[in-house]
Amino acid sequence: MDERTPRQWLRRPLPLLRRLAVESSGRFRTAKTWQVTTGSAAVGLAVAAVAVTAAGPWDSSGQRTAERHLAASRAAGGGADHAGGAPGERAPGAAPSAPAVLAGLRAPARGGPGDKALADVLDPVLKDRALGPERAAVVVDVATGKRLYGKRADDALTPASTTKIATAVAALSAAGPDHRLTTSTVLQPGSREVVLVGGGDPTLTAREEGRYVEGYASLRDLADDTARALRKRGADRVRLSYDDTRYTGPPRHPIGPNENITPVSALMADEGRLDDSTSGPAPRTEDPAGDATRKFADLLRARGVDVRADVGPAKASPRAAKLARTSSPALSVLVERMLTHSDNDIAEALARETARASGEPLSFAGGSRAIRERLEKLGLPLAGAEFADGSGLDREDRLTAELLAALLARAADRDHPELRSAVTGLPVAGFTGTLVNRYPKGSPGTGLVRAKTGTLTGVNTLAGTVVTADGRLLAFAFMTTGTTDPSGAQAALDAMASAAAACGCSA
Repeated sequence: MDERTPRQWLRRPLPLLRRLAVESSGRFRTAKTWQVTTGSAAVGLAVAAVAVTAAGPWDSSGQRTAERHLAASRAAGGGADHAGGAPGERAPGAAPSAPAVLAGLRAPARGGPGDKALADVLDPVLKDRALGPERAAVVVDVATGKRLYGKRADDALTPASTTKIATAVAALSAAGPDHRLTTSTVLQPGSREVVLVGGGDPTLTAREEGRYVEGYASLRDLADDTARALRKRGADRVRLSYDDTRYTGPPRHPIGPNENITPVSALMADEGRLDDSTSGPAPRTEDPAGDATRKFADLLRARGVDVRADVGPAKASPRAAKLARTSSPALSVLVERMLTHSDNDIAEALARETARASGEPLSFAGGSRAIRERLEKLGLPLAGAEFADGSGLDREDRLTAELLAALLARAADRDHPELRSAVTGLPVAGFTGTLVNRYPKGSPGTGLVRAKTGTLTGVNTLAGTVVTADGRLLAFAFMTTGTTDPSGAQAALDAMASAAAACGCSA
């Protein structure tokens, strides 16, 4: 154990702290003063920098390979699911207990954090050159709603995937946490035409086994029930079509063809992925509704139904006879999966569900308007905010650090339990989703930071919650634009969250 005093730690130059950070994790001690937490922030920066150095290049869309391959595609599940990473990859030995990440939701035994103490911790890291020319930061005490720290809090910057926090809160507020998305089959009146009707569920799966099969809407189960219903009607030979008219507007995201998102459709199976993945980038179909229907046709044939080889679009008649249906998990579960893995397909579906509940068109434009309307009804600070999509892939999105922190504080508010999955779905540092490899075991933020990442070329954001050394729950938002050192920027943001976690900042 290093026996130097806190002030001696502060006198050491940052490069030396970075070298020391990759040594034994035993060097970290529980921070009780602002000097120690500042040292921890520097050490945390070094540890995080080491973690992202090997993350790989950026792709043509501007999303970092680290977030896409090494994080978003991990096998970890939703907010309460702390499964480890892929076989052979480093991961902490055990998940944090619930009290560690949720302790701040209860009234703390100690006094609230002090503004100056927190500024002393965060200011040195916020000055890191890797954070680029535009940077904004806000920290809020969730218990009181008081802003404890703010730098350019009202500047509207590109949020990247932290936009999904706004989408989550808006969808939960509009449709409710128990809302489900239903895919169904109907029989057109006076015919033997079966229509597969899309209900906007991107997590509908055609797979027989694997992650995100049990508990999710199954095309196989729908085929079982549809074949059974047809036999009862004596219809053993049918024509199959599909209805994906629930959504309006262009299906293609403005970024164009991209492995991070399938053309948005009310009907798709396994998010239109053409491989066995369940998250992260993947080859995508250009015809999600048609591909899902062709898979469904094969499943019906395997169950003894004679299905015509050609399938095509149709509009289900209001007088069509209902055959079968299958429903997604509750919206709260979809929110957790979206946030944990930064899932763009789910995000765009939730934006459209927000539009549906708000009386707006189920399109990119309608979803964007509906998100803003819902957040306005919640009394959130929307000055300067611009919503162009639900996923954050669009560079026209603009949010402030103040709004991101307010969204998280509202979701953690005990008076809004319907919004809680917008917090519980956040990746846990060092354990799940897009933070699984960003906080090594020795980092003071590991297991204590829950945060949504956001990464585009020149943009790095981090917004979430952290439990301090004093047991206080803080909501934070750190945003940067114009970065040229993505690994350094990412590491500095992680270090700020780690510094807050290690902070004994009670006033």
